[in-house]
Amino acid sequence: MNDYYEILGVNKNASGEDIKKAYRELAHKYHPDKSGGDEQKFKEINEAYQILSNKQKRAQYDNFGSGIPFSRPGGFNWEGNFSGFEDLGDLEDIFSTFFEGLGMQPKRRTYQRGGDIELAAEISLEEAQMGKVLDLEYETYVGCNLCKGVGHEKGTAFKRCDYCSGQGQIKETRNTFFGGFAHIVSCPQCKGIGEVPEAMCKDCKGVGRVSRRRKVKVEVRPGVESGQIIKIKGMGEAGENNASNGDLYVKVIVEPHPVFERSGDDLYRREKVSIVDVLLGRKMEVTDLMGEKLRVDIPQGPKLPEEVRVKGKGITPRGDLVVKLEVETPKSLSKKAKELLEELGDELK
Repeated sequence: MNDYYEILGVNKNASGEDIKKAYRELAHKYHPDKSGGDEQKFKEINEAYQILSNKQKRAQYDNFGSGIPFSRPGGFNWEGNFSGFEDLGDLEDIFSTFFEGLGMQPKRRTYQRGGDIELAAEISLEEAQMGKVLDLEYETYVGCNLCKGVGHEKGTAFKRCDYCSGQGQIKETRNTFFGGFAHIVSCPQCKGIGEVPEAMCKDCKGVGRVSRRRKVKVEVRPGVESGQIIKIKGMGEAGENNASNGDLYVKVIVEPHPVFERSGDDLYRREKVSIVDVLLGRKMEVTDLMGEKLRVDIPQGPKLPEEVRVKGKGITPRGDLVVKLEVETPKSLSKKAKELLEELGDELK
C-alpha cells in the first residue's frame, strides 16, 4: 500500500501549503520530460497530491488507507501525455490543463478583463475648497455596439478552431539560460474554448470591443488634497468578449496658488503691517481664498505677534486661515520721526 505522506516527504500533520510546496518541488524534479526525470515516480507524486490536497479524500485515506476508490467516474488515466508541463506554474492551472487534455473536464473561456486606466486632472486651490465635477474625455476600448460585445453575429454557428485543433490551448516554448522550457497557454484565436464563430463581427473582428473616445463625469469633493486618487469602477477598458471592464483612476493635482499655501485643513497667507499698527493693536483687512474681505484684530502686547488665526476660514470649515505678519519698518526717518521715536523710547522705559 502506498504511503502518500512518505511519497511527498511530509508528515501527517502537514498543512495544505506544505503539501502544495512539496508537490511542486518533486514535480519539477521528476517530470518525465526533464533530464533525470522519472515517469513512474512522477505518476506516484501526482496520485499522492490528488489525495492529500483534497480534504475529504485525505480524511478517507487517513481512516481507511489507499484501498478507497478516489478516482473520478471512469477512473484516472495516468498514461496520458505529460509533454508541455516543463514550466510548472500555478497548481490549479497545471491540473486544469492536464485534465482538459484528457477530455476529463470542459474547457473554459478565458477572456481577458479590461485594463485599468490612470488619468491626472489639475484643479485650482479654489476648486479644491469648493469641490468640482470634472468632465473627462479619453481614448479607450469600449464594448462593440454591433455585436453587443460577444464578438460574432447573432445566431452564427461555431466551428473547430484550426489554430489549436480544437484543444483550446497551445504549447509555447521559450529559451532561457538554463535551456528550453515549454508551457501551455490558452489559444489566442479561440480564447481557450476550442471553437470560433463562423461569422465574426465586422466592427470588432471577434474581440467584442473597439477603440473609441469615452466621456465621464468625476465628482471631486470639497477639501480634496493634491495627489488624492479617485476610483471609478468599470470605466476603464472594456474586457474582451463581454469580460469585465477595468477601472478608471483619476489622480487630482491641486495647482500652487500665488497667495495661499495649504497645510492640512489650514490655509496660510502673508500680510504686511506697519510697526505702528502692531504696537497700537489696530485692525487690518485681509481677503480669504474666496475673495471675502475680513477685518482682523492685530493682537496687542509686549511681544510682536508672528501670526493671527481666523477660525473656520481654512480649506475646510475645520481649518483656519493663518495670517503670517510681516512687520514693515520705514527705510528712512525724518528728523521729526526720530524725535518722536526717541520720546516713545523714553516713555516705554
